[in-house]
Amino acid sequence: MSGGKRGSQQSDSEQLLTTRGPVFGAGLAAVGLGIAVALGLLAWSHQLRLLPVGASAAPAAAAIQRLSLTLLLVLSAAAVALAAIFGAARRAGSSRDARSRAVLEQSPNGMLIADAETFAIIDANPAFEQSSGFSLEQLRTMTLPQLFVIDDNDPEGLLKLQDPVPRLPLHLSQRCRDGSLLEIEATGHRLTLARKAVLAFTICDVSLRRKIELQLLEKQQHLDHLAHHDQLTGLPNRLYLAHHLPGAINEAKRSGTMLAVLFLDLDRFKQINDSRGHETGDKLLKQVAERVRATVRAEDIVVRMGGDEFIVVLQSIRSTDVISEMAARINAALSSPVIVDGHPLVTTASIGVGLFPRDGADMGELLRHSDTAMYQAKDRGRNNFQLFNPIMARKLREGVAIEASLRMALERGHLDVHYQPIVDITSNRVMGLEALLRWKHPTHGYILPGRFIDIAEETGLIVPVGEFVLQRVMQDVGHWRRAGVSLVPIAVNISAVQLQRTNLPEKIEALTRAHDVNPSLLQLELTESAMFERRERGGASRHDAISQLGDLGVSIAIDDFGTGYSSLGYLKQWHVDYLKIDRRFVRDLVTDMSDLAIVGAIIAMARHLNIKAVAEGIEGWQQLEKLRQLGCGLAQGYLFAKPAPAEQCTPLLGGQPLNLIGGEQPTHLGEDLKLLAS
Repeated sequence: MSGGKRGSQQSDSEQLLTTRGPVFGAGLAAVGLGIAVALGLLAWSHQLRLLPVGASAAPAAAAIQRLSLTLLLVLSAAAVALAAIFGAARRAGSSRDARSRAVLEQSPNGMLIADAETFAIIDANPAFEQSSGFSLEQLRTMTLPQLFVIDDNDPEGLLKLQDPVPRLPLHLSQRCRDGSLLEIEATGHRLTLARKAVLAFTICDVSLRRKIELQLLEKQQHLDHLAHHDQLTGLPNRLYLAHHLPGAINEAKRSGTMLAVLFLDLDRFKQINDSRGHETGDKLLKQVAERVRATVRAEDIVVRMGGDEFIVVLQSIRSTDVISEMAARINAALSSPVIVDGHPLVTTASIGVGLFPRDGADMGELLRHSDTAMYQAKDRGRNNFQLFNPIMARKLREGVAIEASLRMALERGHLDVHYQPIVDITSNRVMGLEALLRWKHPTHGYILPGRFIDIAEETGLIVPVGEFVLQRVMQDVGHWRRAGVSLVPIAVNISAVQLQRTNLPEKIEALTRAHDVNPSLLQLELTESAMFERRERGGASRHDAISQLGDLGVSIAIDDFGTGYSSLGYLKQWHVDYLKIDRRFVRDLVTDMSDLAIVGAIIAMARHLNIKAVAEGIEGWQQLEKLRQLGCGLAQGYLFAKPAPAEQCTPLLGGQPLNLIGGEQPTHLGEDLKLLAS
């Protein structure tokens, strides 16, 4: 900016003249008047001396002349002093003005001065001219509202410009000559110059900073999204649920409505994942997520908890009918086949429902209770939903207590193994023993396996429990061998969890070698469910495990045959040696023709496949005779002997026929059976 352009602008010295000029003017006028009076007196006294007056007037004229000269000298000195002071003031003002102008001109930040009343721009520095693209002449034709973008929706926008607060910078958009907008930060001061109110602004270009802040904000939002959403399905995740569910509960509390937490677990998803691969499993999960999201309302929350578990939060619920309808719709949506890579896949869901406030007052309770209800849905056949109820909670508490007690029983030796003989129906001789787990609780006495086996399988405790049984059987067989009795095969029940989590052939081989027991003396009993699930999930590896057991000489028996999947393929595939007919068919064998037909078919099939059939739960003579007629070779039950500790079973291994608990067979029994069969 040239000096000529800024010459018209008031300087500090001109301001000084303007503000202090009247004082200097009055002083100079007074001095001038005094000098004029002194000169007048001096002239008068001189004329007086030239006039022909008396001698007495001459001294007076001389005195007046001297007074006038003195006054003239004093006033002249005053005039010189005033002129010197005024000149010094002008020079000092000019120096300050030069320094102030240098600061204004050289400041890297834009500076702007405007009229406080009209907002007309008075002055600007080169930095502001450069950033805006406007020259000083152009700026002086503009006002602040024309230069800065004022939001019409902000009624205090102009007020903030008119009365700025220095400690609170204004964030504005500044118009530039090329039509662009520049993000700025303006720090304003209200000043008074030449008795005129002006607004002085320091302008900082923050567009780069805003851009960086925006990038950081976007990155933070992206990271926040990643932290609160599942990367595979895009659904909110467990962390999102932890942040939002408490707020939803509080809102339901304020509005007096119900809130439902639906816990979804896909049925047999692991089988699909293991057989088809994780990539196929991931694609299936994405489609499941889309179906669930499309089924519920927009205001409801769908969360992937991890793996094949999902949570649905239904808000603003007025009736439980809405919850039942929504859960049924989800079940129906997931039951339809999903096409993945051209292959139809079917997966269903077991759903547990927890309601606020009935089933819990906070997130933890609702999640626990809906999870409990979900397991109830699985127990009831999968592909259904169950509402939580207090009975489930009681069972849950009992399960937790049993788990803790069972762990303690393992540590303190409260578990034992009893044996029940397997008898040849024709000779009544003991052909084998079944090892049965017994838990003698120090307070509650003997606890039936039905109360704790399922819990042991769910918690994984069945693995150490199963190892305990195998170890105890090996010890007892060694004891009997040393006692010199005839050894018979020992049947041991094996859980599906043991097949999943342990290398059973390797463990049995190590145990038999350590106790010097022939593996052929060991018979492993598996349920139909365990055999079927091993075939579906484990494939060739599980088939190899059972084959390895057969190679060791271990016999394989199917326990509770007829109550599970009853697939005949695995009887041939795994070279099954024994079929154990479930006691439910044997119990009413004599009176129920359907049970009689089923048992007869099983025995006939086993005979043709060269598999030995064992009937369980024999408690009466009529049952025994009917089984003998059907051609069943082996049986066990209370009619022969109750389960007993190892030391009490030693006499049973002498090779002698058993004296049955029921005594001698009645002579008329055979005729009664013939009449019943007819």
